[in-house]
Amino acid sequence: MADRRTGLDGTQPSRISRSAQRSVSSATSARADFQFPTGTAGLTNTRTRIVGERTGFLADTIISAVQLGRSIGGFLRRVFVRLAAVITPLGWTMLALVPLSLLFGYLIGWIELIVVGFAGGALMIIAVVYLVGRSSIQIDLSMPHRRVVAGESAVGEVMIANTGRRRTLGVTIEIPVGKALAEVALPSLRKGRSFTHNFSIPTARRGVVPVGPVRTVRADPVGLVRRELVWTEVSELFVHPRTVAIPSMSTGFIRDLEGNPTRDLSNNDVSFHALREYMPGDERRNIHWKSTARTGTYMVRQFEETRRSHLMIALSLASADYANDDEFELAVSVTGSLGIRAIRDTRTVTVVASEDTPEFAKHKVFAVRMLSTLTGTRLLDDLAVVEHTESALTITDVARVAADRASGVSVAFLVCGSSVTRQQLRAASTKFPLGVEVVAVVCDPESAPGLRRIAGLSVLTIGYLDDLKQSLARASAA
Repeated sequence: MADRRTGLDGTQPSRISRSAQRSVSSATSARADFQFPTGTAGLTNTRTRIVGERTGFLADTIISAVQLGRSIGGFLRRVFVRLAAVITPLGWTMLALVPLSLLFGYLIGWIELIVVGFAGGALMIIAVVYLVGRSSIQIDLSMPHRRVVAGESAVGEVMIANTGRRRTLGVTIEIPVGKALAEVALPSLRKGRSFTHNFSIPTARRGVVPVGPVRTVRADPVGLVRRELVWTEVSELFVHPRTVAIPSMSTGFIRDLEGNPTRDLSNNDVSFHALREYMPGDERRNIHWKSTARTGTYMVRQFEETRRSHLMIALSLASADYANDDEFELAVSVTGSLGIRAIRDTRTVTVVASEDTPEFAKHKVFAVRMLSTLTGTRLLDDLAVVEHTESALTITDVARVAADRASGVSVAFLVCGSSVTRQQLRAASTKFPLGVEVVAVVCDPESAPGLRRIAGLSVLTIGYLDDLKQSLARASAA
């Protein structure tokens, strides 16, 4: 009986096991539903921040309302941005005065105030009419020359063509030129016609002059609204510093394989100097056999050492080294003249300028700025943007940093103003190794050109850029 109740085939135990499994499954589902009541559990986004984990009709209605409000807000924001770019301050003032005039005019019965309100409204409507439509034109901005020398004339050209089917109405064209603004009144153009206008670009001082973008302006006569359309990108005009042609520096200052050899003697080079008696350690290939046979003593060739020239030009950007802006401009022109001459002579040249110390730095930053010497144009492009500052390194510090960074320098030019003393120039020259010819070029427009020697240092004083040529020739002869 016991075996029959329990079931030898396991029927009754299987029924109890399935019930237990259903109970366990129900409990597990209940726990799962308790832990994750909705699909938004654990989600953090805008919806959950507004309605939490609710998914009913009311929650969906609230979310739809929020989405609609955001869409309307975005549309109104775009409209306001467009209006803010079109309506002038006078137009906003008129928008505020028109309803106020009508409101107070009707409240107090002031006929004149009501008339002012209606007149202001009429003006606003007429002003909006001026903005309707878009001209079918094409505008191009070009400059014949992208690089000019300071003082030379430079022009830009703007060409307007009618690409539409109808006659274009006259509009005003604005061309930003540096800090100035050039305005051009565009006449009416028939289909296929074009109009070209040339405008001058100021080049009194070196620098980079941004030109453009060209934009058309449509405005009402009163000045309530103004619509601008940009047609071109910004172009840049490089105004280079003035330079002067100086003679080649292959002789005198610079000594290399193509110039004069140095006075240092060497046992192996290409510039023959003299014959001397053989000494232990000399190479046998340098023995001069004809002289040996004639004298009966081994004679070897003695050479003068030659080395590849390396020209360095250091420009001080410290305001303390210059008495005024004219001295600094002259120094920049001197640097450009020396650098271009060295580049044309295919010399190895390095041009450095002072680096600025950050405004809130605790210590002085000893560094120099390397200017490009790939071509003369690249060098003048870099010189067009240099400016003197109070926190830049003085000429003494520039010489110190430049001497540490550049190796194999043959001649070093130190370009500065009249505020630098002789002691400072002497201290700057001592930063370079022995054998380096140091030449200081002092720019002082109020003094006569001259040359003086200070303990192995050549000091050239020039008052005008043209004095550089004669001063260099005098220093080379000395």
